[in-house]
Amino acid sequence: MGHGTVRAVNVSPGGVPKRAIASAWIDASGVEGDQQRNRQLHGGPDRAVCLYSLDLIEKLQAEGHPIAPGTIGENLTLAGIDWSLMVPGAHLQVGPVLLELTRYTNPCRNISASFLNAGFVRVSQKVYPGWSRLYARVLEEGLATPGVSCEIRPAGHL
Repeated sequence: MGHGTVRAVNVSPGGVPKRAIASAWIDASGVEGDQQRNRQLHGGPDRAVCLYSLDLIEKLQAEGHPIAPGTIGENLTLAGIDWSLMVPGAHLQVGPVLLELTRYTNPCRNISASFLNAGFVRVSQKVYPGWSRLYARVLEEGLATPGVSCEIRPAGHL
């Protein structure tokens, strides 16, 4: 499905886990209240927001992984979105916020506590296509809150 909902808005003072908050302003610089320890690898205009799927989190939990929303560093945890539609170049409307997906994230050892045997490659696009988090740039800013609807659109279909 191309429609879903935001289940959590997550931030941290740097690193993981990111903790759920009631709402956050999202603009080109990122998610209000969120910091990144390594700005060379995280953050910036093309990596302003990190996204992941609650549906995938639940499947990973069923495999025995101790993952939970925010533990692998996503700012927005989404439910009900067909993750196969979440590809670089697509647009995601999150309430008033419009995002353009820019790239898949590269997992690193900082998220290893969320996986059995520290197997963080479980969310690598190269190793397990369709299981990766994604980065996005902000095209239209606004307030993100849990429960708001979201819709994915292919590139060029604003």
